[in-house]
Amino acid sequence: MTLPAANSYNLVADIGGTNTRIALAEGRTVLADTVRRYQNVDFPGLESVIRQYEADSGGLDPYAACVAVAGPVRDGQASMTNLDWVIDKDTLARATRSHTVAILNDLQAQGHALGFLAPQNVLPILTGPEGNEHAAKLVIGVGTGFNAAPVFDTEHGRLVTPSESGHANLPIRTEQELRLCQYVSNAHGFPAVEDVLSGRGLERVYAFLGQEAGDPREERAHMIMAALADGRDPRAVEAAQIFTRILGTVAGNLSLIQLPFGGVYLVGGVARAFAPYLTQFGFGEAFRDKGRFAGFMGNFAVSVIEDDYAALTGSAAHLVSLANAET
Repeated sequence: MTLPAANSYNLVADIGGTNTRIALAEGRTVLADTVRRYQNVDFPGLESVIRQYEADSGGLDPYAACVAVAGPVRDGQASMTNLDWVIDKDTLARATRSHTVAILNDLQAQGHALGFLAPQNVLPILTGPEGNEHAAKLVIGVGTGFNAAPVFDTEHGRLVTPSESGHANLPIRTEQELRLCQYVSNAHGFPAVEDVLSGRGLERVYAFLGQEAGDPREERAHMIMAALADGRDPRAVEAAQIFTRILGTVAGNLSLIQLPFGGVYLVGGVARAFAPYLTQFGFGEAFRDKGRFAGFMGNFAVSVIEDDYAALTGSAAHLVSLANAET
């Protein structure tokens, strides 16, 4: 690839538990031909990944850098849930030699991407009235883990606050869900939302149904989804139905807490995989099943973000906001 002129671009990265993707951005636009993916297991830390990207790119001189991290961020330092890396501003500044650096939780980055994604990459699931320019939004991530982040567009800029929603208690609506909670709790000590609403969570639901049926079998999430697509395994269908209904319940709960009149956005690999099934498996009914507030739930539109580079775009957008705040 041909690098832009020095200090005319920013470096952005999306650090997951397994892979790190790095790219260059001009303003809010991620340069698609600069995106590279690295296996985290091959590197001792973030700085070495960035050095490898620099070598692969033929040199780097970004003005600013922002990384999105799959884990909590506090006081400019990130703690990875499934990765033993030190990720802080000093390390990022040293590795990139950038004037400005920022570290975001990955859901925060997704929130900063809203409004800057191609319309064809935003798939409507539930319709609702359009909110005003300052209406709150909510990003819900369903992938390797589960999390959510509210998005507030204020007169002074966008604020996306972090959370660790995936580690809250799993809600219970039915006798079957109670047994599922007990199954998860027996295996892992605590029935958290993430223990069901994630890739490995889908695997647990499938295993739970096997135990219930007296026919215990384990299966990987991608194989469950493949069996769901071709209809060869009724258990895969049932697991997906349970998953969808619980996702609707949790998304509805979070919506009542945050009141996202600007819309709810599901992101992440598992959310994208479930997008074709959400309507038929009852996501909307579970989302709006809130007793006397059932009608009120119609105020919240729900969409699925199908852009795999959304976290990179959000990181780029956040750097633009920081630059505007400095001027």
